[in-house]
Amino acid sequence: MDFYTLTEGMKRFGSTERDICIHGLGIEPEMVNQNVVIAPWWEPNTLPKLGEAELLSNLDSWGTKVWNITHEKLNMTYIKTGIGAPCFLEGLLPLGVTGCKRIIFIGSVGSPDTGIGIGDIVLPAYSICGDGTSRYITSDDITRDVFGDRVYPDSPMFAALLAETERICEESHTKWHMGKTFSIDTIFAQYAHIDAITAMGCNVIEMETAVAFRGAALMGIPLVAIFSVSDNTVTNKSLVSGRTDEDMEYRKYVRREVFPNIILSVFSRMVDA
Repeated sequence: MDFYTLTEGMKRFGSTERDICIHGLGIEPEMVNQNVVIAPWWEPNTLPKLGEAELLSNLDSWGTKVWNITHEKLNMTYIKTGIGAPCFLEGLLPLGVTGCKRIIFIGSVGSPDTGIGIGDIVLPAYSICGDGTSRYITSDDITRDVFGDRVYPDSPMFAALLAETERICEESHTKWHMGKTFSIDTIFAQYAHIDAITAMGCNVIEMETAVAFRGAALMGIPLVAIFSVSDNTVTNKSLVSGRTDEDMEYRKYVRREVFPNIILSVFSRMVDA
């Protein structure tokens, strides 16, 4: 499967590349900046130090929202897609018909590792596919099962992310971890499979990285991810119960103060490279 095949599939039924972008993001292709931040759930007010945000689009049909963010001389497009691989892919793939040159995916991740705390930063080095959406962008044959496949972020951009995260986290005394990720389709049903997931060597669980890494590679656009730990199953601090006020305050601090510094530094580094 390649991106040309996907877009030609839509053009076959009368769509244009402009239609693809407007339908998926609610804006014209030329309105998308070279630097894109994409998030399943967080909105720019979660990271106010990222820059001045202007809402450009709010698609009721998808739940997708798009902002333009300006920070000094750096312009970014910020996309909220909705949670889960299907929603995420609908917001990601339209970027292939725009001038987007690099993407940072931000969001939440759970962990079954006792050494990873609420609010810590995780950089996914790879993701094991546990979602069904990946099947549609992997092969022309949708019956091919890609469950268990490993997919990776863009190597040069990941090196930049790693360097900036190490530097900024050391300065801010923030804990960070290398992520070995498993991408699930369901939060509710994941708990019954924690042992099987950890047996694969995974130390974090989320819902979109497998399709994000694969989709971005399909488009030829570098993409990396940076996550905030929202819950830890094995320490009984799940999304359902157990997290303390102190846990949540630390998490908010890291998102508010540390995430914007890393994002801005990585984009600036990639632009200057």
